[in-house]
Amino acid sequence: MYDVKDIHLETHPALAVCGVAFDLTPEGAAFLAAERLLVVADLHLEKGAAFAARGIALPPYDTRATLARLENLIARFRPRIVIALGDSFHDARADSRMAAEDAAHLARLTRSCDWIWISGNHDPAPPREFGGEIMEEFHLGPLTFRHEPQSAPAAGEIAGHLHPCAAVRVRGRRLRRRCYASDGTRMVLPAFGAYAGGLNVLDRAFDDLLPGLDFHAWMMGGRTVVPVAARRLEAD
Repeated sequence: MYDVKDIHLETHPALAVCGVAFDLTPEGAAFLAAERLLVVADLHLEKGAAFAARGIALPPYDTRATLARLENLIARFRPRIVIALGDSFHDARADSRMAAEDAAHLARLTRSCDWIWISGNHDPAPPREFGGEIMEEFHLGPLTFRHEPQSAPAAGEIAGHLHPCAAVRVRGRRLRRRCYASDGTRMVLPAFGAYAGGLNVLDRAFDDLLPGLDFHAWMMGGRTVVPVAARRLEAD
């Protein structure tokens, strides 16, 4: 049951995909404790600088904020493997715009564990100077980690790309949050990047991935993640 007061609890609820349980964090990362594997999607590093180059003024601190949140999660969970599910860099020149301090910060993070960059549509060839291994997909048991989700059925798929969010009305108040979307056979992660935005899970872009309303949006609160049945959600 979704209740606005639950947002303030310090919990990391579990979501099972094909029987494999992930701990979900309110920051937008999923942790597979059995493998000490941390998953994030759509960092979109240097998006602010890319927009500024086109004359759209945004504060140029999104990369720094995103890396700080990611570092905190790595310190908390101490993962053996980090998987970044594509669109980690906003475009092919993101590394050249990155401040030296931020570039050094990212390199330190990638050296702290085994790091896998999944290729995305924004970064089909992630820069190699930060280390880590670049892959189109990563397979682990029944799970497949990729950037862009495929049409159902795609059992075991862990993906990003769509930046899911959800809206629900609680006690007359409409809440819209980034979310994880899952029907128990697959999961689409929220965008982790500070400027990444979100697409409502009731948008038709999700129709081929999560047919009907037999799924949940795991909405990110301030300090926890709350599952909400799709039938209770509101479209934008």
